[in-house]
Amino acid sequence: MKLKTYLFLLLIIPLFSFSSHKYYLSLTQINFNKETKAVQVIINVFMDDIELALNKDFGIDLQLTTKKELKNNGIYFKKYLHKKLEFTINNKIQNFNYIGKEYDGDLVFFYLEIENVENIKTLSVSNKVLTNHFPKQQNLIKVKVSKKNKSVLLTKEAYKTSIKF
Repeated sequence: MKLKTYLFLLLIIPLFSFSSHKYYLSLTQINFNKETKAVQVIINVFMDDIELALNKDFGIDLQLTTKKELKNNGIYFKKYLHKKLEFTINNKIQNFNYIGKEYDGDLVFFYLEIENVENIKTLSVSNKVLTNHFPKQQNLIKVKVSKKNKSVLLTKEAYKTSIKF
């Protein structure tokens, strides 16, 4: 009997330690399409994290992927992203268009676009997505310009980066 209890505890305790620790990570993929003169941005975040942030920031109850999901939630996503993201190309702040969102499992993918970009010599990104609500939030930025790929990991304290091409 003692051996069964010991084996049970040996197997269960590690499971609890893994389930109680949560990682806070988003991925922002930035791709410059020279042919269309557009910068395409895809951001993926965990659904429960973005839902909690927007519910608190805007005093709403999104209830994502349920029958009670707010029909006009794109308005809140757009406002939030415009408040938390900034892109500067060649020392000029750029406006971005919120194209939309898509759910995939426990992730939300946001699609953004910056139009009328001739070239990119420098790209600066300020990303404060989720850092207000999750102090350990990390935002991974992956950039592809021409055939050059660069990656930077941003945090609550270090939320800006500048990349030269």
